[in-house]
Amino acid sequence: MSEIALAKINSFAHVAQQAEVSPEEPIFVLTGSQLQEIITRAVQEATERLYLEIAYDRQRISKLEQREPQPLQKDRGEILRALLVANGGKMLAKEARQKMHIDRATFSRLLPKMKDYIEVRPYRLKKNQKLLVLKSKLVEFNNQQD
Repeated sequence: MSEIALAKINSFAHVAQQAEVSPEEPIFVLTGSQLQEIITRAVQEATERLYLEIAYDRQRISKLEQREPQPLQKDRGEILRALLVANGGKMLAKEARQKMHIDRATFSRLLPKMKDYIEVRPYRLKKNQKLLVLKSKLVEFNNQQD
C-alpha cells in the first residue's frame, strides 16, 4: 500500500514541476520585526473590539440586574396595599392573590419587593397559611388621613 501512495505522490510532484507558476500579485519580503508589528496591530484591533463588546454586555447585564420594580409590579404593589387597607390592614395571602387574579409564582415574587410595606406572618389558626399585615407606620398614616 505504501508503494501505491509513493507512486501517487511522485506523479503529483512531477505534474507540479511542469506547471508554470505566475503569481498574480508580487511577492513581498518582510523582516521579522515588520511581521511582528503587523501581527501586534491586528491583535490589538481585535482585542479592542472584544473589550468594547464586553463593556457593552456588562452595561446590559447591570441594567437587567437592577432591583427596581417594573411598572406592572408597582401597580400590583399598590393594588395589594389597597386591598390590605380595605380589609383593616390584614388579609390572608391566598385571598389577596385570588382577588388580584395573579398566579402563585408572580405573587411570591411580589411579596419580597413589598417588604418595606407589608409583613408576612404565619396565620395563627393555620400555620401553613400566610397572613399579610401592613406595617404599622402605614396603617397609622392611613388612619390619620381618614
